[in-house]
Amino acid sequence: MTHDRITSSFDAASTAAEVVEGIDLHGKRMIVTGGSSGIGIETARALAGAGADVLIAVRNPEAGRGVADDINTGFDSPRVTVSQLDLADLPSIRRFAAEWGRTPVHALIDNAGIMATPLTRTASGREVQFATNHLGHFTLANALHDALAAANGARIVSVSSRGHLRSPVVFDDIDFTEREYDPWLAYGQSKTANVLFAVDATRRWADDGITANALHPGGIMTNLVRYLPEDVLEGLRTDPTAVYKTPEQGAATSVFVATSPLLDGVGGRYFEDCNQAVPYEGGPERVGVADYALDPEAAQRLWDLSADAVSN
Repeated sequence: MTHDRITSSFDAASTAAEVVEGIDLHGKRMIVTGGSSGIGIETARALAGAGADVLIAVRNPEAGRGVADDINTGFDSPRVTVSQLDLADLPSIRRFAAEWGRTPVHALIDNAGIMATPLTRTASGREVQFATNHLGHFTLANALHDALAAANGARIVSVSSRGHLRSPVVFDDIDFTEREYDPWLAYGQSKTANVLFAVDATRRWADDGITANALHPGGIMTNLVRYLPEDVLEGLRTDPTAVYKTPEQGAATSVFVATSPLLDGVGGRYFEDCNQAVPYEGGPERVGVADYALDPEAAQRLWDLSADAVSN
């Protein structure tokens, strides 16, 4: 199946506020996971600035309240609220969804994530990057399905990364029980899973008015790099070829995917710099999306595996 590639007038330098300018989100309810740091803050700020009621779902509610208070100072009445959510803890996710209930969710921005962590396993034995970045958001979206369907046109925004180019989902050994652990391969696999989720969620839920798209936000120096060794960080900071976005620019593609009229009814795609990505063809620039990340058969296989993994 072929689709016309979606392009916009925005680019890598565009900010979240510029992308949403002129779009009225009053009456829309949106959830941003990981909204208390990095691009999550700027995603919430831009959406609220356009009139949306935004809930930031975070592990540390105290940090979240500080962010919400800061954003809300610009409005006559609060638009940003906070709720506790730990994506590595399935009971926490289900509790969050139960508290939300069936109130319509117009956009779910799956922004939270971890990167290149030391080998860590969850209580159920899953590798923690796959568990947090993919399984947590998979569980959250499924738990909020009825609330998303109630919005009649909901969008799920799956924040992936060009890191997905490092690895497909290795179905034979997702949790690194047979192969040597590599934090970057684990991260890449989890980011590929974010794209595959968008592909199959759209296939399964488009008739419910729910579409999902994935994106690469760009290179941004945020708290996401906290697990990197100091020498690696210093190399990133001093690399003369590296181009980094500000958090305001890094949030732009998330906000574009969440709000642009160009994406009405559109799902299962991957965006970067506020445009649909081209197919990845190799090269040092690492631009585009890998074929394996959009493979519908892999997407269905991952969905079934994920549903089984979180059923207990």
